[in-house]
Amino acid sequence: MAISFQYNKTSLQRLKKQLNIRENALPILKNKEAALRVEVKNARKEAKGVAQKLDETIESHKGMAGLWEEFDFDLLEVEEVKVGYQKVAGVNTPVLEDIEFIRHPFSLFNRPAWFPAGMELLKEWIELALQHKILLQKMERLEFARKKTTQKVNLYEKVQIPGYEDAIRKIERYLEDEENLAKAAQKIVKKRTNSESL
Repeated sequence: MAISFQYNKTSLQRLKKQLNIRENALPILKNKEAALRVEVKNARKEAKGVAQKLDETIESHKGMAGLWEEFDFDLLEVEEVKVGYQKVAGVNTPVLEDIEFIRHPFSLFNRPAWFPAGMELLKEWIELALQHKILLQKMERLEFARKKTTQKVNLYEKVQIPGYEDAIRKIERYLEDEENLAKAAQKIVKKRTNSESL
């Protein structure tokens, strides 16, 4: 990245200020990146655990597959899914707060006796599936933020900080050379005036 600057003290001060800002921000960004990395790992682990629990409950009721054919899925309806947001390492992530179901009435005399238990089981599966979906969204948001933070760390560490340091070095050398030339010119003028006065 080419940093635009002029060979003067004002530009030097501006560049030093920008360099200082980036050097102070870099450790904070690195800590944020590490925290996000941990949170992504935790969210992935949590999502995997919920998916595994859902698979296990479905697998444990596989023997009831024939019974589910006679189950009326219209008896249980999701009315509302309440999703809140929680800041994790500076990132707004979704959190499943509540799921409201509508249980439509049915006659126990006209339906099999296992329907109430089936409704509870279906409710549990829906809750686990929605929780898994929310956790995947959380993981995606954290992963996106981590990638952005990593890009910024790399930009500061590998491009901007070295660029500012190089520009500062060039300006300082230029000003130093200019000062040395001015001193040399003064010495020459002084010698000439001294030799002319003699």
